[in-house]
Amino acid sequence: VQLVKDLMVSQVISISPFAPIREALQLMKTHRIKCLVVKRQSPHDAYGIITYSHILKTIIAEQGDIDLINVYDVCTKPAIHVHSELAVKHAADLLSQHQIKRLLVLDNNQLVGLLTMDDLVTDIFRLLD
Repeated sequence: VQLVKDLMVSQVISISPFAPIREALQLMKTHRIKCLVVKRQSPHDAYGIITYSHILKTIIAEQGDIDLINVYDVCTKPAIHVHSELAVKHAADLLSQHQIKRLLVLDNNQLVGLLTMDDLVTDIFRLLD
């Protein structure tokens, strides 16, 4: 059985919920990634996620004024998450059911990775070779 931990990315880039959208966009550009994890403010808080799509929709809606808007204002929080020991097929079901492309991976309520639809597709292609 293939597990989430076998496919997830463990090098996750995160950002403060109070950072401006411009900072989020710059981080994504620098690291060539399409999403950032939004940090928790306390051990009992939830993680969030902000994506290129969130930012692009905001830029269009706000007519480009992205310095006045914080990550918190546009991120998805709480982000849907799974455990690293979960079978990949269940994670794929969650992605499909919720029509999302990314799942956070938590162990003991701590962020340990990110699983994306791209990770699953890459793995399927690997199986075809």
